[in-house]
Parts: sequence; structure tokens; C-alpha cells
Amino acid sequence: MCVAAIAWLAHPRWRVAIIANRDEFHARPTAPLARWDDGSGVIAGRDLRAGGTWLGVTTRGRFGLVTNFRRPGYPKPEMASRGALVSDWLRARPDGDHAAMNPFHLLRGDAGRCEHLTNWPSAKATPLAPGIHGVSNGAFDTPWPKTARLASALSEWLAQGGDALDPLFAALADETPLPPEPDSEGPEQRFSPVFIRDPDYGTRCSSVVLLGADGNGCIVERSFDPKGAVSGEIRIDLEGVRDR
Repeated sequence: MCVAAIAWLAHPRWRVAIIANRDEFHARPTAPLARWDDGSGVIAGRDLRAGGTWLGVTTRGRFGLVTNFRRPGYPKPEMASRGALVSDWLRARPDGDHAAMNPFHLLRGDAGRCEHLTNWPSAKATPLAPGIHGVSNGAFDTPWPKTARLASALSEWLAQGGDALDPLFAALADETPLPPEPDSEGPEQRFSPVFIRDPDYGTRCSSVVLLGADGNGCIVERSFDPKGAVSGEIRIDLEGVRDR
């Protein structure tokens, strides 16, 4: 039930602004946000079961995030992990076999482009127009109420200006139940809020990514325990981030 909002070329200061919640089983082993030690320049958390990541950036200006796309009959456990979509992009590796993965939404970009990819019902890549976009687990062109709420919060923050991240994390912590989703594949009511508090499957972390037109920015990850309490926060500042 991940949810994210991304502002692409929507503000004179910020080339990219992303706010996102990762929802996952609390028992799934995860490494927190860090600079990867493989020389790739990747800065991301890591899924210790499958090895990929859900969201990250690089010192060369790449960024990416992935969510699942709820479709009848999926996910299938024998299919490949979708986390490789982000980690391969960040490390400039060739794409894997999209058809071998459960349905997904992938947002990825660099200094000059941003695109949305999906493999359902077939592989398709669409350039992302400048502006503010939201993505969760429904159809990309049919935003769920939680997605629209998060995109609106990001839009308001950009319009107000300033550097304080508290309003963004407050938007990501919103537990207000929302109306039923506009399609029959929407989540159960307990998964309708932006932030999901659940001892088994809930919001594991909230992330803010800011990449400036001047090459500077930051990535911040706030982690939560199974009770929904903050269990840690990591901030990595970025300087001279350029696509090269």
C-alpha cells in the first residue's frame, strides 16, 4: 500500500521533490537509508530479503521509486522482486525482464527526464509532464484519495516556500480514514489512510527527497516500529549532484 507524490520541474528551486511512505510487513528485514558501499553512488534503504530498494537517489542525479499495482490474482510469490527495478536504474544497469515481475508502477529519472513505467497490462513507458503527480497501488491515471491528498500537500509546501520539512512529514503521518477508492481493486478501509498503523503490515518508513536545480539537496528517511512510533531518522545531504 505504498503511496508517493513527486514534483517534477514544478518549482524553480527544486528540480525534483518526492514524499513517500513505504508500507510493508514489519517482519521483512530491511537496512535503513545509507550510502551503498559498492562504488555505485547509490543512496537508499535496502530490502535484505531480495536485495533491491523501493526508493533512492544517486550522487549523479538519478532517482527512482516503485510501488506495486494491485491486480486480480497478484502478487505471485514466484515472480521476481520489483525492488530490482529501482536499484538497477540507480546503478545504470540494463532493465530486467518486466514481464517476470508482479504488476508495478516505476517512476525514474535523472537531470533531463522523468518517466512512468508499468508492466500492466503490457510494458509501457510514458514521459512525466512537468508538474505534481501521485502514485499508489491503483491505476496511475485514476488517483486514489490518499494519493490526491499527498500530492496536494506537496503542492502546498512548494507554494509556501521555505526549508522546513515538518509539514511534509506531517502529511506523510496523516492517519485520517478516507472514502472508498474509485475502483473495485482499492484497498480495504484500514489501508485507506496515507499512514497505516498496523502491527503486521503498515508504514515502515516515510521519505523526503529534494534535488535542487543547483545540484544540492537531501534525502531523509524516518522509520517506524510495528506500533507506528518513530524508531529512527537519517538525513543525508547532497552537494553538487549532477547527471554525468
